[in-house]
Amino acid sequence: MASSSIIKTIPIMANPNFNVCHKLELLKEEGRSGDPKHQEGEEEVLSYEFQEMLESLPKERGWRTRYLYLFQGFWCQSKEIQAIMSFQKHFKSFQNDVVLATIPKSGTTWLKALTYTVLNRHRFDPVSSTTDHPLLASNPHDLVPFFEYKLYANGDVPDLSGLASPRTFATHVPFGSLKDSIEEPGVKVVYLCRNPFDTFISSWHYINNIKSEAVSPVSLEEGFDLYCRGVIGFGPFWEHMLGYWKESLRTPEKVLFLRYEDLKQDMESNLKKLASFLGVPFTEEEEQKGVVHSISDLCSFENLKKLEVNKSSKSIKNFENRHLFRKGEVSDWINYLSPPQAERLSALVDDKLGGSGLTFRYN
Repeated sequence: MASSSIIKTIPIMANPNFNVCHKLELLKEEGRSGDPKHQEGEEEVLSYEFQEMLESLPKERGWRTRYLYLFQGFWCQSKEIQAIMSFQKHFKSFQNDVVLATIPKSGTTWLKALTYTVLNRHRFDPVSSTTDHPLLASNPHDLVPFFEYKLYANGDVPDLSGLASPRTFATHVPFGSLKDSIEEPGVKVVYLCRNPFDTFISSWHYINNIKSEAVSPVSLEEGFDLYCRGVIGFGPFWEHMLGYWKESLRTPEKVLFLRYEDLKQDMESNLKKLASFLGVPFTEEEEQKGVVHSISDLCSFENLKKLEVNKSSKSIKNFENRHLFRKGEVSDWINYLSPPQAERLSALVDDKLGGSGLTFRYN
């Protein structure tokens, strides 16, 4: 094996002013009605200039939209490109900002829940908050917003100055396209990495569940080939992982690199690591009180999956929250990949990540 949307108002923060200051110049105001094609995500009415720019980019068959475009060295949809361009142009980092980074389907929802609860545990005691904790009524994606899917989506430029410190955000953007926006001293980045085998299977299930009816399903074989060629949202996966891995080695005080499988195996030790990195370490009194264990229970996959808000509501675009919670297991890939496919992906991981020091557990 290889070695290698508007944010809901939440009570703990100063209410941010998410009124749009202005729109991304590249997007026409026309087409923002209820046009179903616009709502699908990639078929919105684009300005001539933006469309010209898109046509200049390499493109491949998309997973849940018609095309993926190679933008700044990674693959993404047209609407994501708009949001990323707006984010890169307008976002101003503050000291003590926290940015959670992942490639899709590698534990993003889980990381948001954990980080939110750790940072806000003195306002919402995870030991005694049995009915009023925000996680019980809000999906983690509503509590920790994405740059590209919420804050800067649709060309919006929100006023984030009213958010209480530490402001906490999330992104799927590779480090190379994020770094210039988070140069402010004191900004912390937490990256969660999942083994590429389970990441692929989780992505394949999720995307086929949420894709537009206008786009044909992606078969396991076709999706696997695209994945191994790097053609998946925010991929190639190896470049995404390596970007954050190398930065965590270069600046460990700025980037914390966590592994999904390690969290599954020993949640409490990794929670302590996370809290210390964020500058809010658990005290001995908290540990004796069971705070770490309570956070682990509150944010567990099993607990989050059973909550009503995660069964019926929608937090990212028009995608139902229930699709965010499938199995959350390590080694589910064994049930899907053939031996030749496993060998191909194993060889690819060795080739792309070998010698980097980045390794995974698959079982």
